Amino acid sequence: MILPDEFVRYTRPLMGEGRWQRFIGSFDEEVPVSIRLNPFKRPRHIIAEEPVPWCRDAYYLSERPVFTADPLFHAGTYYVQEASSMFLDCVLRQYVTEPVVMLDLCAAPGGKSTLARAALSEGSMLISNEPIRRRANILSENMQKWGHPDVVVTNNYPADFRRLGQQFDVILADVPCSGEGMFRKDSEAIAQWSVAEVMKCGALQRSIIADVWDCLRLGGLLIYSTCTFNTKENEENVRFIADNLGADILPVDTDESWGITGSLLTDFSAPVYRFIPGISRGEGLFMAVLRKVGTVGAHPCGRPSIADTKHRQGVYPIGGRPQGYAPTMLAPILSLSGMRTAVGSSLRVMFAGTEIDGHRNKDAVPSQALAMSITTAKDAYPTAGVSYDQAMAYLHREAITLPAGTPKGFVLLTYAGQPLGFVKNIGNRANNLYPSEWRIRNRNV
Repeated sequence: MILPDEFVRYTRPLMGEGRWQRFIGSFDEEVPVSIRLNPFKRPRHIIAEEPVPWCRDAYYLSERPVFTADPLFHAGTYYVQEASSMFLDCVLRQYVTEPVVMLDLCAAPGGKSTLARAALSEGSMLISNEPIRRRANILSENMQKWGHPDVVVTNNYPADFRRLGQQFDVILADVPCSGEGMFRKDSEAIAQWSVAEVMKCGALQRSIIADVWDCLRLGGLLIYSTCTFNTKENEENVRFIADNLGADILPVDTDESWGITGSLLTDFSAPVYRFIPGISRGEGLFMAVLRKVGTVGAHPCGRPSIADTKHRQGVYPIGGRPQGYAPTMLAPILSLSGMRTAVGSSLRVMFAGTEIDGHRNKDAVPSQALAMSITTAKDAYPTAGVSYDQAMAYLHREAITLPAGTPKGFVLLTYAGQPLGFVKNIGNRANNLYPSEWRIRNRNV
């Protein structure tokens, strides 16, 4: 593996010789394969292997199967996710213990959003956003397959969320970065790396945080993450947020055996968490947890009460008023239904919870989201179990034939007890209603 000279000159002394040699050695190792099981669907036929220690329901696999050829993958019973990024589970379970409204700002393809929805308390709402439309479509598909109803997928730029006011208890900003942590898996990331790109990304990241900072309630959590190693996009941006926007940097409970590396800046000792291949078992990740300064109440994220006049007057008793920061008035705290309405009227919504039906050729048909939803009653539609070959034919969006005696009309197909989607049984055949944009395109699978 040939790395850019500038990257080597910068990163080698930053990591130190011991870490650097372990990092370089990781390029000769197999990239770990890991999955998270969907706790809402509990698949029966997935054999769990070695646990990922910092995430519930997550496991390393001994080899990489062809996931596309597994109907349970398409049914949303598990998600294939790089292990380091699952550290988010540790953060959420430590700091978020009651219902919240959370925004995942740059969420595609959906790994951290599906994780967050599994970790959050019931009664929480997750707004999962992706600015790029093509990627937002993929995000919407994955969130529908995950099946939880209290999710809204949006396709907006960070600044657009200002229209909602201060409505979020938690904001996850997994910001675009120079991608140094992807070097083992993506040669394109190596080809595109440059010092100029690092500086460009650092500025963009600060801009994104500035765009959404006023959307975070006082006492709320900002979870900042990248998949890169350098301090320009990591520690220096965390310090910028703390010093210029007003935030406390919070520690996360970890275990030494996980191989997490802390701050690489000699003049910055705040708790931050860096996963380096060869040292920790995963790809590159940096994460920091910040709390927006203000009066912290009983709410798990310090959600201010509407009646708290100190908050409404913009008083910041913890750490004082940040220099150069002009607080906005708090918007009224909305109910979950009110939040759905506000999001729908202010933002570009791709998917909002469990849609009951869609339309095809002007006829109402049950939606794919309804098939995937964990809230759909088991007896709402007739069901038909299918074999592996039938399941794969269905996922290729081919017509299939159901057993004699299957009721005519809309039928929900299941594989190994897990819903796959609807067909319309007309007797001699069943019309395939699987979304055409979701179909398996590879004819060799």
